[in-house]
Amino acid sequence: MDPTNHDTQLRQAAFSHVNQLSMLRGGVLDSGDLAGGFEFGGDRIPLVNPQRGIFKPRQMAGLLSIRTVFPRQGGRVWYDDQREAHRQIYAGEDVVDYQFMGTDPNSPDNRWLLDAMQQQIPVMYFLGTSPGRYQPIIPTFIVGWHPERLRVQLAFGALVGASAQATLPASPERRYALREIKAAIRFEQFKKAA
Repeated sequence: MDPTNHDTQLRQAAFSHVNQLSMLRGGVLDSGDLAGGFEFGGDRIPLVNPQRGIFKPRQMAGLLSIRTVFPRQGGRVWYDDQREAHRQIYAGEDVVDYQFMGTDPNSPDNRWLLDAMQQQIPVMYFLGTSPGRYQPIIPTFIVGWHPERLRVQLAFGALVGASAQATLPASPERRYALREIKAAIRFEQFKKAA
C-alpha cells in the first residue's frame, strides 16, 4: 500500500476511535484513554507520546496528534500554550498558539508541525481541561509557522465526525468550532465543580 493511503486510513481510524471514545466518555478523555491507543492492521497505535506534546507514530509518515497539558496546582508550566490556549479560545481568536518542542525549529518534532502545515494534514489536538483530562479537537490544522517565536498557530474544525480527508475550514466555520470548544470546556469545568 502506498504510504499516503496508509497514513490516510490510519488517521481515519484514529479519528473514529477518538470520536467514539469521546462520545462514550462525555466529551473529555483522561490520560488512560490516551495511553491505551487503538488497534490498526494488527498493531497497537498510540495516540500520544506520554513524554512529548507532538506525536507521530512510527507506523505513519506524518504527524497524528499534538497535546497541551493542563498544569497541576503549583506545578511548573513548561510551555506558553499551557497558559495561553484557553485564554485565546475564550477570547474567540481565529487561531491558537502552540509552542515548539524546545528551541530548535529544525528538530524532528517541530519539522512534523511544518510538514503538517505545508501538506494541510488534519491532526488531533488534545487540549488539557484539567490535570490528566483532555478535550479532543478534531480536526485541527497547523496554519501558521513562526520559528522566530518558536510556535505555530492552530485552527480548528468541527468537534465530531471529522474525516482524515478534512480540509482547512473557512473563518466562519473556525469561529463556530471555537464556540463548540468553549462550550465543551465550560461544561467540563461545571461537572468538575459540581
